[in-house]
Amino acid sequence: MRGAVIRRGDASYESARLDAVWNERKPARFPDVIVLAEDEQDVALAVRFARAEGLRVSVRSGGHSWVGNGVRDGGLLIDLSRLQDITVDPDTRTAAVQPSAKGPAIQAALAPHGLFFPTGHAPTVGIGGFILGGGYGWNSRHLGPACLSIRAVDVVLADGTLVHATDDNHPDLLWAARGSGPGFFGIVTRFHLDTHPSPTKIVRTVHSYPLSLRDEVLAWSYDLLESLPTTVEFSAKVGFTPGLDTRTVSLTATAFCTPEYGPEALAPLETAPFRDLALRAVVGQETSIEELYDIADRLNPAGLRWAVDGVWADGPVEEILTAAVSVLDTIPDGTSFVLWMLWGHYPPRPDACWSAQAKVYLSPNAGWSEAAEDLRYENWVHGSLAAVQHLSRGLQFSDNNLADRFDLGLSVDNAARLEKIRCAYDPDGFFRTYMTPAESTTAYASASRS
Repeated sequence: MRGAVIRRGDASYESARLDAVWNERKPARFPDVIVLAEDEQDVALAVRFARAEGLRVSVRSGGHSWVGNGVRDGGLLIDLSRLQDITVDPDTRTAAVQPSAKGPAIQAALAPHGLFFPTGHAPTVGIGGFILGGGYGWNSRHLGPACLSIRAVDVVLADGTLVHATDDNHPDLLWAARGSGPGFFGIVTRFHLDTHPSPTKIVRTVHSYPLSLRDEVLAWSYDLLESLPTTVEFSAKVGFTPGLDTRTVSLTATAFCTPEYGPEALAPLETAPFRDLALRAVVGQETSIEELYDIADRLNPAGLRWAVDGVWADGPVEEILTAAVSVLDTIPDGTSFVLWMLWGHYPPRPDACWSAQAKVYLSPNAGWSEAAEDLRYENWVHGSLAAVQHLSRGLQFSDNNLADRFDLGLSVDNAARLEKIRCAYDPDGFFRTYMTPAESTTAYASASRS
């Protein structure tokens, strides 16, 4: 094995354990062994080693899981953070990407060939966990969740073999890779992706309104969604707005232009009945994916303790807003905010288990500095959604810890099928799956290294 094998008690153990989680809110969970894989062969060897040692296996790709899903008590953690290779085939418009490659690097590799992929919104997100969990990325309203662009995967199975899985030779395995999130029963070492033509340009409009207009703005945006082409990514943020030094409700619409739909798709935002009340407005400003990543990085900056949750909801917007009062009226001070992501629906496919979606995604995001404040912020993030639970159409695996607030990440039928397939590929439960309350803990380690 080329990579390091680190056992609990080794001098480098605590550093490796803490580095496996991007969030400064580190879980107080301790694997027995951590393997820092250098290549695909290391992954296969680590799986065989775990088999021989009687250790269950968990995985870290980019490490951006808010709850540190890969870091479990006991067992073996395979850290894939060094697997970042990206190759592009412009003739077939495909790319082969390793699991810890991040969005900016993927976009930079694709751009010279006029290609684009719906990578994650934050620049620090590795593609592995993001795409296995569905992948609601840049321009996904138009291009679809990133998981639907998976053509094949190279995956290490529970017996330590490395297979190239396609819809022809391992259809059930690939079906599960398209959306099962932390429940996937293998370790993907390379994703083979269909890419898409680059937008002709990217244009962005942002309106920030007084917080007193919150419900009116959110309701209007909800009703406007159907009139916007899918090339427009549309959301609102409720929380503190830098530069205005106050809390606002801010609408952001980003047009990923095509020959059919250009910047004019943003024009309806200027017809809002409250348009003249905007505290600040940026209208039709051309931007780039690099600038979008910079903006997103400032929204969830590194170095803070983060907790995030969310529900998909639809139906009458008045009903959603009434239920969401407990979320929207109690946003903590500082960098915390609520995301109101307008989605609609994207056609599901029979070759993908991805199946949780609705018209809007309501997501509380809490960011803070002091460990002593953990419980306060965690209670707001997870507890405030209890009033919205009866409207939930499910959750996003990328944001949620099922042990903190259980909800469905897949349709009932797809969840049942996933468990049947798991029994065929991993009958012994060798790979860790969704975290349970028994595995989770409300205690989190400090960011200091010992």
